[in-house]
Amino acid sequence: MGASGWDYYVPYQEDLNAALDALRDKVFAAGDYWWAVPGEYGKSAADYPNRPTTWDDLFDDEEVQESGTHSILDVFKVIEPGENPEFGTVEPVSPAEALAHVGTEHPTREHAKALTELAERRWHGRCAVLHENGKPTEIYFFGSSGD
Repeated sequence: MGASGWDYYVPYQEDLNAALDALRDKVFAAGDYWWAVPGEYGKSAADYPNRPTTWDDLFDDEEVQESGTHSILDVFKVIEPGENPEFGTVEPVSPAEALAHVGTEHPTREHAKALTELAERRWHGRCAVLHENGKPTEIYFFGSSGD
């Protein structure tokens, strides 16, 4: 199947891990992820009434363990600046990276798509705090995962 790119916008909050957790809960509840059903590529979990109902059920599924969900569900933690990005983590875009890629340390929603090239590694995510009139308004989560 190959990896899938994904991206999400959520309202700004200072705690990036809390924002990630809330987003993951929303995506899981909506079934807006790929659930590995043999021979049924191209459908999402929402297409199946018997999809997993708990996180444990989802991640106990052998196909999910091997192929992932091709969504934000495949990442678990926002790391701190200077921390080494590992499998399943989300790395915030630094002010220096934002400046180098979009010309400002305070990117806006209009800059978001230009930041996606910073998500170079599979099974990792990135996030950027987006601004409007100089104030943080959204968090943009983006990355790729799945096999």
